[in-house]
Amino acid sequence: MLEHLIKGLVLGFAAGVLPGPMLGLVIRETLQHGRRAGYSVAMAPLITDAPIILAALLIVGAVPDWGARALGIAGGGFLIWMGLDALRAPPPGDAPSSPWGSLWRAMLTNWLNPHPWLFWLPVGGPLLVAAWRAAGPAAVAAFLLGFYGLLVGSKVVLAEIVSRSRRFLQGRAYRWVMRGSGLLLIVLGLIVLVEQL
Repeated sequence: MLEHLIKGLVLGFAAGVLPGPMLGLVIRETLQHGRRAGYSVAMAPLITDAPIILAALLIVGAVPDWGARALGIAGGGFLIWMGLDALRAPPPGDAPSSPWGSLWRAMLTNWLNPHPWLFWLPVGGPLLVAAWRAAGPAAVAAFLLGFYGLLVGSKVVLAEIVSRSRRFLQGRAYRWVMRGSGLLLIVLGLIVLVEQL
């Protein structure tokens, strides 16, 4: 069970700090409307990811073993690609403005964002299925707790930092966080690939 918690923590942290629409939206909403708006954006995946996870599990559960293995290999490759992308990523910019409230904007952004779909289909779905087969619901809960704890938590911390200082996002600390996140993703991608081969 600890293995599934650690995988969830690593993936949640990486997903939380990687540049993308949700990270940009956390920054923008925090700068424009304060830390509570940034917190709302950070919490959006807790609402929007359930249908994405369900669709991924239905698809992963319907494919034969060789298909699940192929999804796992694709997922490992995707994690390595995300890690490499994080190593060269510049600091995020502001997201475009919109008349909607922070939470609704974040929910729509997350549903239309390809990252959750690309994560849950080839990576997260197979990991949840493997966790279930290995140790049942406790392993699934450990993975999801670790994943969402750091996905949401890292964005809440980012909103707090943005509300206190804009310079941090342009500085050396952000680049080191991105490098660390990229290396973690690459290592986890290699582990996923080795497990599928």
